[in-house]
Parts: sequence; structure tokens; C-alpha cells
Amino acid sequence: MHRLKNSALALLVVVGSSMGVAHAAAPAAIVASLMTQPLDDYPGKEVQLITVEYPPGAVDPVHRHHAHAFVYVLEGSIVMQVKGGKEATLTPGQTFYEGPNDIHTVGHNASQTQPAKFIVLLLKDKGAPILVPEK
Repeated sequence: MHRLKNSALALLVVVGSSMGVAHAAAPAAIVASLMTQPLDDYPGKEVQLITVEYPPGAVDPVHRHHAHAFVYVLEGSIVMQVKGGKEATLTPGQTFYEGPNDIHTVGHNASQTQPAKFIVLLLKDKGAPILVPEK
């Protein structure tokens, strides 16, 4: 009987460890559009102003904007990087730029406990999406 209990316990340990531990997905960014303004002097172009809130631990997927994107940090601390560029940790009052051909490889809240918030001004094609996931 003792041997059977030990065997059963060993089997549970092996099965349990092979199943792994389920991890919760990182929280998503919260994006709100503040305004969109067509640019009559630049046919087919518009400016869109958005706020982005990163809950603690939030991470963006790899993406691009197909736009000129000007970032200004309001609260907290964020980490940004485009392909081929240096990773930058930004705090309130600091800025970041992404060009229309850049691939945004790193974008996340630098904190696991504090939220972060920033604004983004996008100069883009009229009606184009704010973000396009990169494969």
C-alpha cells in the first residue's frame, strides 16, 4: 500500500509538472481617441490624437503605425523601441518618435505596480487604422 501511494504521488508530480502553470495574459493598453482632424493642406492626410493608458504590466504586441507618431509621457514610466533603434525608458515630460516605416518592437509599462499614461499624435493617411499588428 505504501508503495502504491508513493507511485501515485510520483505520477501526480510528473503529470502536474508537464501541464505547466497557466499564466494570465498581460493586461492590454487602453486607447482613447481625443480628436481626428483632416488636413486640407495635405490631401488624404489627417492628424489623430490619442491617449494610451498602460495598466501595471501592460505590453503592446509588435506593430507599426504607417504614420508619423509623436509620443509624450504624462504619467508613470514606459519602455519603447523601434526595430534597429535603442530601447528607451521614458518618464513624464519625455518624448519618443516613430516613423511611418518603423516597426515598434518594444512597448510596455516599465512598472508591474504603477499605471502609465501617454498621448500620441499621429500624422497618417485619412481613415487608416491607428495600429497594424506585425507578423
